[in-house]
Amino acid sequence: MGRFIYEDTVRVEFDDRFLAHLQIIVGNKLRRSESFFFQWRDDTSTGGGRTAVWLHSGASLVFKFHGSRPPAINRTWLDALMHSANSTSGLVMVPEPEETDVVEVG
Repeated sequence: MGRFIYEDTVRVEFDDRFLAHLQIIVGNKLRRSESFFFQWRDDTSTGGGRTAVWLHSGASLVFKFHGSRPPAINRTWLDALMHSANSTSGLVMVPEPEETDVVEVG
């Protein structure tokens, strides 16, 4: 499990595979100066509920991966995540679809 750290105050654990896809989506959106919400459901061990953060080009973001090798990237999942990020509710985690187009990174 890797970590997504926002503004050094919000720390949440995500699977390295999702975290790699998240980094690409966030990087692409912010490179185009597009701010957006990213929200997720909190684990019941931390009280449950959900958290949403406003991602913008001035935000301090850290993607801390547990593993040393980058996972393969599923372009179909990237498309689904980007579609979510472009919606009015912002980026939410969607399940990984079948891998129709996988790209090795690194």
